[in-house]
Amino acid sequence: MIIQRKYKTLFFLYGLISVSLWYGCKDNVDLPDQPLENYVNVYMPQGVNGPVTTNLKVKDNLVQTVVFGADYGGYGYPDADVPVSFTVDNSLVAAYNTANKTNYQVLPASAYTLSASSSVIPKGKLATEPLKVNFKTTGTGAMNAFTTYLLPITLSSSTVKVREALKTVYYVVTALPDLADYPNFDRSKFSIVDFSSQEANGEGPNNGRAVFALDGVNSTFWHSQWQNGTASPPHFLTIDMGELKTFHGLSFLARQSNDNGKPNEVNLKLSTDNVTWTDYGTLNLANTQALQSVFFPSAFNKQARYFKITINSSYGSNVTHLAELYAF
Repeated sequence: MIIQRKYKTLFFLYGLISVSLWYGCKDNVDLPDQPLENYVNVYMPQGVNGPVTTNLKVKDNLVQTVVFGADYGGYGYPDADVPVSFTVDNSLVAAYNTANKTNYQVLPASAYTLSASSSVIPKGKLATEPLKVNFKTTGTGAMNAFTTYLLPITLSSSTVKVREALKTVYYVVTALPDLADYPNFDRSKFSIVDFSSQEANGEGPNNGRAVFALDGVNSTFWHSQWQNGTASPPHFLTIDMGELKTFHGLSFLARQSNDNGKPNEVNLKLSTDNVTWTDYGTLNLANTQALQSVFFPSAFNKQARYFKITINSSYGSNVTHLAELYAF
C-alpha cells in the first residue's frame, strides 16, 4: 500500500510539471498594442541641463552666438525627413520669472537674429544642422549693457511628437563691458563748475581746493572744509566736460595717504545743460589708495556734458578728500 501510494504521488507530480511546461512554451502570448510612434519624438538638446547662461562682450564687429537645434529620439532613425520649426516665444518670460523668482527682461528683437527659423532632421540622421542666434551688443538696437535678458526658443514639428519637457530652451544673456576697452577721457576741457565745500587754506597754497581733483598731480587733492567749521556730508563736485560725451563710468584716485575720509558711498547724476539732471544711482568704493575705475550700469552709453558726484559717506570720517577724478 505504501509503495502504491508513492507511485500515485509521483504520477501526479509528473502530470503537473507537464501541464506547466506546455503552457510555458505556448507561443501565443497576448501583449497590449504599443505603436512605435509613441516612442519617437523630437526635442531641443540644449535644454537638457536647464537654462543656457551666456555673458557677452560689448564690442563692435564681434560675432557672438549661441547654438540651437533639434534632435530625434526613440527607436532607430527617421525613415523620412523630419521638418522642424523654431520660434521666439516672449510670452513665456513672465511665467518663467514668476516660477523662478527672477526679473529677466525680454530681449528686443533688434538685438538678435536667428540664422534660420526652420530646419530638417534628414532621413537616417538624428539631428538638424546647428543653428545660431547672433547677438548685437553695440550700435542702434543693441541690448543694454548690464541688463540680463531671457530669450525663449520653442520647437515645433508637424510630423513627429515634440517632447514637452525639452520643447523650449531658455537663453539667459547679459552684455558685460570690459574696463580695458574704456580709457579715461582727455580732461583738457574739464572744469569745476560747483562744489559743496573746499579747504581753501588749511592744506597749504597748492592743496585742498576743488580744482586739485583735475590737475593730474596725484600728490595734490581736493578736501572738504575742516578749518573754521567742518562741512558735513553729503559732499559733491560738479564737472563740466566741455562738450557732449558718451558716458560709461568714473575713475577715482583717493588721497595718497592713510588718512580717514576716503569716499565710500558715491552717487552720480548726469546732465546735458547743467539744469536738468538725471540720477543714475549709487555705488561703494573700496578704502584704498589705488585707482578705482567703475562702471555706473544705468548710466552706460548715456549722453552728457556735465556730471555730479555726491559723496554720501566716507571711511572713518565725516570729511572727504580726493586726489584725482576722471570720466570715461
